[in-house]
Amino acid sequence: MLHTVPYTRDLVFVGGGHAHALVLRKWGMNPLPGARLTLINPGPTAPYTGMLPGHIAGHYGRDTLEIDLVRLARFAGARLILSHATGIDRAAKVIHVEGRGPVAYDVASIDIGITARMDIAGFAQHAVGAKPLDTYAQTWRLFIDAVREGLKPPKVAVIGGGVAGCELAMSMAFALRDCGVDAQVTVIEAGPQISGVGAKARDHLHRAMAGLGVTFLPNAQITEIRAQDVLIAGQPPVEAALCVGAAGAFAHGWLGQTDLPLHNGFIVTQPDLRVKDDAQLFAVGDCAHMPFAPRPKAGVFAVRAAPVLLHNLRAVLTGAALKPFRPQKSYLKLISLGGKSAMAEKYGFALSAPLLWRWKDRIDRAFMDQLDDLPVMQPPALPSLVADGVGEEAQTVPLCGGCGAKVGGAVLKSAIGDMPDDLPAEIIAGPGDDAAILRQTDGSFQVISTDHLRAFIDDPVQMTRIAAVHALGDIWAMGAMPQVALSSIVLPRMSSPLQERSLREISDAAREVFAQVGATVVGGHTTMGAELTIGFTVTGVRQDMPITVAGAQAGDVLLLTRPIGSGVILAAHMAGKAQAHVVAQVLAAMEQPQHIESRILRDAHAMTDVTGFGLAGHIAAICKASHLRAEIWCNKLPLYEGAQSLSEQGVFSSLLAANMADAPAMGAADPLLYDPQTAGGLLAALPPALAEAALVALRAEGCEGHIIGVLSEGVGALQVK
Repeated sequence: MLHTVPYTRDLVFVGGGHAHALVLRKWGMNPLPGARLTLINPGPTAPYTGMLPGHIAGHYGRDTLEIDLVRLARFAGARLILSHATGIDRAAKVIHVEGRGPVAYDVASIDIGITARMDIAGFAQHAVGAKPLDTYAQTWRLFIDAVREGLKPPKVAVIGGGVAGCELAMSMAFALRDCGVDAQVTVIEAGPQISGVGAKARDHLHRAMAGLGVTFLPNAQITEIRAQDVLIAGQPPVEAALCVGAAGAFAHGWLGQTDLPLHNGFIVTQPDLRVKDDAQLFAVGDCAHMPFAPRPKAGVFAVRAAPVLLHNLRAVLTGAALKPFRPQKSYLKLISLGGKSAMAEKYGFALSAPLLWRWKDRIDRAFMDQLDDLPVMQPPALPSLVADGVGEEAQTVPLCGGCGAKVGGAVLKSAIGDMPDDLPAEIIAGPGDDAAILRQTDGSFQVISTDHLRAFIDDPVQMTRIAAVHALGDIWAMGAMPQVALSSIVLPRMSSPLQERSLREISDAAREVFAQVGATVVGGHTTMGAELTIGFTVTGVRQDMPITVAGAQAGDVLLLTRPIGSGVILAAHMAGKAQAHVVAQVLAAMEQPQHIESRILRDAHAMTDVTGFGLAGHIAAICKASHLRAEIWCNKLPLYEGAQSLSEQGVFSSLLAANMADAPAMGAADPLLYDPQTAGGLLAALPPALAEAALVALRAEGCEGHIIGVLSEGVGALQVK
């Protein structure tokens, strides 16, 4: 995230299609200095078209199928916005995005694919389109699980007798047969025959479908789709517990609400891949219409377009010459036949054999390998002559973002020292607790705290939300109501227009979070520096004495409101080792406010928020202040998905060693006990009965709560069982 060249232009990718994925990889190998890259996509992964039938048939796992956009974006130095694009204003040059403010661009590219959602009565309620692929794949996984458990009959209808429909029908029939059930799969085609292939290929497909028991129903006009069957004019209904639409390609609806030049809903492009009559906007893949070279919707053209797109994007950003895209006129079709066999067709010739599936498998794996096996970018070598100690420091784990970048607890205690004895009367508590406590003239109390985070993601909006929730944690930990906030922002070097865009995004996000919890952003300070850093000074109010770490009592149980493991996941993310959905889930959890949890726990004897010093460190703080000891139950600790596996692989935060030294434990202590947390959960000490009631209240509000240990008389290291 360190930038020596100022950002001057915003390049925005809308959609994580195949062309954009390939460009992201190439961009990471050779980024254009000064260009800030953004990827907007609904999910953290994008399924690869070529391997979808194999995944449906059960030959490939979910991870094999999916392109990891989180890793790709990290590798490319791009900020990733996980949301749907909903519109584009070409005059203002902004992309409208669901759930957040608009994203400005200087140059943009659209690669959002197509949908197979059809305008048939009952389709929206009782069917799923084969595209978007991720939605269909998830629906299929749920359906086949239900079939295995006997909850749904193994009856499937596929609307559309083209190559895609037949290929998916065979894959589903193979998977259902592999489950040991008597499957009924029907392909419903409005025309007289299989479309999209020649006569020889059509014969191969009919034989393959017959071998799997797939029924092909031609000349069928669907009138309605119902929950358990498909109604066809003049024919008996087709029974179907799952109905899949694979008839043709349809453009995403939001494109039709824009002023983009469209042909049947698809974006009209020029030979250089730019949108017609728009010098700063590109469109590629299935969402684009190429009148200069009309072609069917096929992923092979998006893959071939990627090098031209990359060249032309750089050309527009630097004022260089563009070059045209010349798609091939004919291409080899490799079609899966359900099992590990495939058919090849080109120039009217067709052949099917298991050997062709192995060939297709190698091609598909090679494509995915180039997007998965990303080169490890080595840090610059140290100079030959350095001061004593530099070598040892440089060999440690790279500095984490968030709370993993904090200074160790021992260093802080030594530097800050004890609180002076001659504090003004209005100051009730200072260093050592979550926030300073000030007594007000009316007898109420105000709490004040400050915190900032070194960015661990490049999206300033999500980073702001997490930083705000993190700063508010100190206020909530004292059972106080948030009041006002002051921001402290460091932007990477960038031009004035990009400064304005970034600050607007940060300000809007901050106001949204603080307003949600009843607080107001009243000002702040902004400067430019080496990297994005966002922090807030926050105040809160409470009528009676705020909760501190010093009030716990023997017999209290410890209740935690959020899983641990975010530090190791973020460390793995920075190293390119964490899976996309793992990173996306933890980031989504971290940006959720905890005002409801704080309200429910406002009668706790003691409370803190689990942040940089790890769970063990914050339990130790309660024990030290309350003169107690703690027993922690490892089997009760809630963990973020993926954290345990990453920890066992040797991934850890740069703050882990300092945390382990500061809070020693007796017993087999899991390193995750010391994992630094950012925007971590609230940790409360309560009597058992009150804790059980709090659990019920938390769950009623859709919040988490876990009893993880107990406090008792005595002092000493944490007991881990």
